[in-house]
Amino acid sequence: MKHHLLMKAKLIFICIFSLISVSVFSQKKMENNKQDSIKWKYKPNFIVGVDVLNIGTSFFGDRKFYQGFISSRINKRIHAVLDVGYDRNIYQKNGYDAKADGFFAKAGGFYMLSTDPENDLNGFYAGAKLAGSVYTQEYMAIPVKGLNNEGVFVTLDSSSQSSYWFEAALGARIQVFESNFFIDVNLQPRYLVYTTKQDDITPMIVPGFGKSSGSFTMGFSWNLAYKF
Repeated sequence: MKHHLLMKAKLIFICIFSLISVSVFSQKKMENNKQDSIKWKYKPNFIVGVDVLNIGTSFFGDRKFYQGFISSRINKRIHAVLDVGYDRNIYQKNGYDAKADGFFAKAGGFYMLSTDPENDLNGFYAGAKLAGSVYTQEYMAIPVKGLNNEGVFVTLDSSSQSSYWFEAALGARIQVFESNFFIDVNLQPRYLVYTTKQDDITPMIVPGFGKSSGSFTMGFSWNLAYKF
């Protein structure tokens, strides 16, 4: 009788242990499958590009503009992007004579509106970025009204300033044949949100933003990019 009870208890213990083991194993397997699924879905890739159009025009004009970007796919449709660059330009219009140079950065993302079924990195996209620039400006001439409405020009010494703007992006990206190279083209409507001022004068030129006596400008870039 005693031996029978021991055997029965042993079988119950083995059964309970087996159920617990199967349960733990199944849970771990489900967690591993879930992690594999997440890794597969959100596997990042990096694309690094250079704005070759504006670099090319820098050799033939007053503006010296150099810009590059790096983007990473967060999921199938959403990409994060960071732009950095250097801009030097002059403003000579309506009596103003100014120059500015400095560095800028833009951070944001874009959403693929449509993609190529054979390559989901190809397609049309729309996005937005927050941007800022830290730069040096100098005014050689600023028109002001003197006595008897005579035209008078004043100058301002070189000073350090900063400006910040919101930038939208509408563009397209396409793979170059079967290589890791891509062509990325986009339009960039920009709105100046905040800027420091020297003697209460709104800057006529902001590196990375462009030349404007108002708060709105339009940019354009033609990039050659490489996928790592």
